[in-house]
Amino acid sequence: MNATPSSKDFILQVEHLSMKFGGLVAIGDLSFQARRGEITALIGPNGAGKTTVFNCITGFYKPSEGMITLNREDGSTYLLERLPNHEIPARAKVARTFQNIRLFSGMTLLENLLVAQHNKLMKASGYTLLGLFGFPSYRQASAESIELARHWLEKADLVDRADDPAGDLPYGAQRRLEIARAMCTGPELLCLDEPAAGLNPKESAALNELLMGIKSTGTSILLIEHDMSVVMQISDHVVVLEYGRKISDGNPASVRTDPRVIAAYLGVDDEEVTEVLTEVGDEDVIEQLDTGPDSAHGPGNSASMMAGPISDSVEHGDEGERVTVSKGASKAAQVDARAASIASKPVAAASPAAAAKPAAKKPARAPAKKAAAKASAAKAGGISNRLDAPRGGKADSLIRIKGIGPVNERKLNEHGIFHFDQIAAWKKADIEAAEAYLAFDGRIAREDWIGQAKTLAKEVAAKPATRGGRK
Repeated sequence: MNATPSSKDFILQVEHLSMKFGGLVAIGDLSFQARRGEITALIGPNGAGKTTVFNCITGFYKPSEGMITLNREDGSTYLLERLPNHEIPARAKVARTFQNIRLFSGMTLLENLLVAQHNKLMKASGYTLLGLFGFPSYRQASAESIELARHWLEKADLVDRADDPAGDLPYGAQRRLEIARAMCTGPELLCLDEPAAGLNPKESAALNELLMGIKSTGTSILLIEHDMSVVMQISDHVVVLEYGRKISDGNPASVRTDPRVIAAYLGVDDEEVTEVLTEVGDEDVIEQLDTGPDSAHGPGNSASMMAGPISDSVEHGDEGERVTVSKGASKAAQVDARAASIASKPVAAASPAAAAKPAAKKPARAPAKKAAAKASAAKAGGISNRLDAPRGGKADSLIRIKGIGPVNERKLNEHGIFHFDQIAAWKKADIEAAEAYLAFDGRIAREDWIGQAKTLAKEVAAKPATRGGRK
């Protein structure tokens, strides 16, 4: 009989994690667990939101929703979303590396690893005085730090170059040095952001050996990686993201054969895409939500540049990704929709000759497309307070409502919504009709369009009176 895993078996538990930047949802209701002493890989196409997850776990971002629990070996538990970011490595024992190498290139390899032990050495020195006078406690701490640094240089196969400047190392060796530096902080969870990026096969093999050595010490590893040879060789558990949503979760063998994962990475042919989108009624594939990051929740000037999914354009900053995604762009969702559509269709008896004709499907697509368009139009027609034209010939700037971009403003105008007070007066049926057309699925309530519209409507109403008072 298999015992049910307890929370102690998992070093990290991510529950219903969401990260929003204004109207953009970078991570949407993500849940997964990482077992203690295992290597868990977080994979997905560019722009899937992997680095955003890391930034939430390590304190660079504070998530909009959800809970991130770290269970230490001594039995203590920390909610990472509630800890100040500097306490996450100190108290929760979480260390990370970045996509771009961040070594001190002018310092030696040994000095780089001693920098990682700065807090321990400062405490032992009494914050300068004990170190200045050479107290035995400081000398002992200093010797232990050098010994630990040399240990990890040996593990990274770099001990022969301990006194060389870090900037003189080849790229692959710098990657290993950065991981060794992170290990000098004594982490229980090591988060690695694309450590194999740019490595040749020999360097990738050396990296695999180092990571397996770290795993053997009992340290758990959470890994973002695009190199599938690395992921499949060393990972115990793989979580796959696409546009901030989890599409697969399991061991490497099951994930690599999952059709949703294959579709997310390799896509499907144009004919299949058209067919799937028609069947689910998603005809406006190129719609984009042109809202920017929310400064209240987004990164500071010195933090990484990761935002999240909802358009099919992707930009890369120095430390992450900024993503916008089209409705219907998810390849995994297209596969699911296609399977559901096929399963729901009645099976009709057909002669072998008729079944052999591949063109038989194509005439059926046009009626389905028209039916989906009519259903969408009927729902949109349910908005009760539409106008034929804006009052006074001038519409309000609806993009002032957080969550409405220029594309959706145009769509609302096409359906007779021009003013803030119209949105402010929406009832439940109006919201459902608007969401059916815009395919927002609860977003209007989550972003409080009604409340925003009421505030903005009052501002608009107050302006003429103010101007009259001045005259």
